[in-house]
Amino acid sequence: MALSEQEILRREALTQLRNLGIEPYPAAEFITTAYSSEILADFEKFEGKEVILAGRLMGKRIMGKASFAELKDAEGRIQIYVSRDDISTDEEKTMYNVVFKKLLDIGDFIGVRGTVFKTQVGEISVHVYGLTVLAKALKPLPVVKIDADGKTHDAFSDPEQRYRRRYVDLIVNDHVKDTFIKRTKITNTIRTFLNEKGYLEVETPILQPIPGGASAKPFISHHNALNIPLYLRIANELYLKRLIVGGFDGVYEFAKDFRNEGMDRTHNPEFTVLEFYVAYKDYNWMMDTTESLLEKIALNVHGTSEVTVGDKKIDFKAPYPRVPILQAIKDHTGFDVAGMNHEQLLEVAKKLHLDVDATMGVGKLIDEIFGEKCEHLFVQPTFITDYPKEMSPLCKSHRDNPDLTERFELMVNGKELANAYSELNDPIDQRERFEEQMRLSEKGDDEAMFIDQDFIRALEYGMPPTSGIGIGIDRLAMLMTNNSSIQEVLFFPQMRPEKIQVQVELLDEEKLILALLQTNENKMDLSVLKIKSDLSGKKWDAAMKGLAKHGLIKVSLIEDKKIVELAG
Repeated sequence: MALSEQEILRREALTQLRNLGIEPYPAAEFITTAYSSEILADFEKFEGKEVILAGRLMGKRIMGKASFAELKDAEGRIQIYVSRDDISTDEEKTMYNVVFKKLLDIGDFIGVRGTVFKTQVGEISVHVYGLTVLAKALKPLPVVKIDADGKTHDAFSDPEQRYRRRYVDLIVNDHVKDTFIKRTKITNTIRTFLNEKGYLEVETPILQPIPGGASAKPFISHHNALNIPLYLRIANELYLKRLIVGGFDGVYEFAKDFRNEGMDRTHNPEFTVLEFYVAYKDYNWMMDTTESLLEKIALNVHGTSEVTVGDKKIDFKAPYPRVPILQAIKDHTGFDVAGMNHEQLLEVAKKLHLDVDATMGVGKLIDEIFGEKCEHLFVQPTFITDYPKEMSPLCKSHRDNPDLTERFELMVNGKELANAYSELNDPIDQRERFEEQMRLSEKGDDEAMFIDQDFIRALEYGMPPTSGIGIGIDRLAMLMTNNSSIQEVLFFPQMRPEKIQVQVELLDEEKLILALLQTNENKMDLSVLKIKSDLSGKKWDAAMKGLAKHGLIKVSLIEDKKIVELAG
């Protein structure tokens, strides 16, 4: 790919730095003593003191023998004042006149040593008397400008480019970095909350012989040495419950899960889930615990339980309403689906104009009805409880109604945020539920669960009463950072392969032929084009072959005439 003019100039500057004896990518450690944010927050402490900073050069204002520039480090930006006589020791003043003024570009990493002061207009700055080149940037950054009225111009805002080049996005869009700092604060809060309760953080396999623990389509791989298929996990539930069987009272894991399904603003094929399981508890205890955890997260991230999400205010202060799923469907559709069989549910779904078919079991039909007609209505945190048994093959039967299970999903802003059970620990019941899933698979449901014989064997050794939950960390981060797209809270979301546009250097003869085509509605009779080009036979042949090779023209036979057209 051809280099742009700026890229060529930066490479030339790289060579000139080396010719001056300056290594543009030094290996030695560069020790800093402060961050920009510390200096700006506590000027009195740093005034007149020496500091050493490192970061990117984000702007230069050359003013003769002295200049101002902006340095961006890991925590913010600060102005630096660079004087010719302070940083140059030779008679030619090379470090200032050549290196700083001509060879350093926006985006280069530098280290500076200097004293903290305030300019005449009151801006906190660093008076530099030592400058070190730390890394030369060979590609220019997008130039984002903010005018006197605070309006942003030429913003790096195209999502396609931002997600592909997240490293650039983080450099030029300061709010993006804040999103990911908040995401880490969320996970740290969860860890602290669970660790203080004495629960153990663990790791379970990502490559699994059976994709269990959820109803989802897996990614399939193959292990050559064992000659067996392996699956990227769709959930870690069954392994964590094996640990409860093994004697741990409480375990949790931040799991990377993978589902070979669609992508949209709330789904990525690779995502993060917190799952934790606690022995001797039930789903009522888990509801209490979940609302306490989420309130604590909101307070730690925002200082208040109330969070802005789009144009809504969502309050995570406990307690949250608890609504049975069948009651929610009755309230919002007018249909009482309790006790309905497969045919009856199929008829109700069709009356509600839902896209369903006969391969969908009772559980999927109820899930479709609730998902399409009810889910979006629950904006404030709400526990949807007591799901039918067909929807929950890993969940304990409800203590008061054997057709239901002790399960809840937490709905926030019209989306599921968490899913939890009183876990099924009856191995005979579990086997029957798995076998029903296999029957659904035989009917064409490619998301039905596999039978995990080893997990059933583990249950036969005995698992105490247990409650477990899965919380979508990506969706939680979306809520807590006021982002409507999952791609905004993933450093590197999955993208379609990038289309690389190859820049081609054309010969003068090739440019002439293209120009003639463009002035004649992008196509011409080949013989006429050859005459108008006035090229010799050799140059004509070379130009036409070159343009065809680059895919810029095509020649077609139309009514016994050869017609040349611009491609595309």
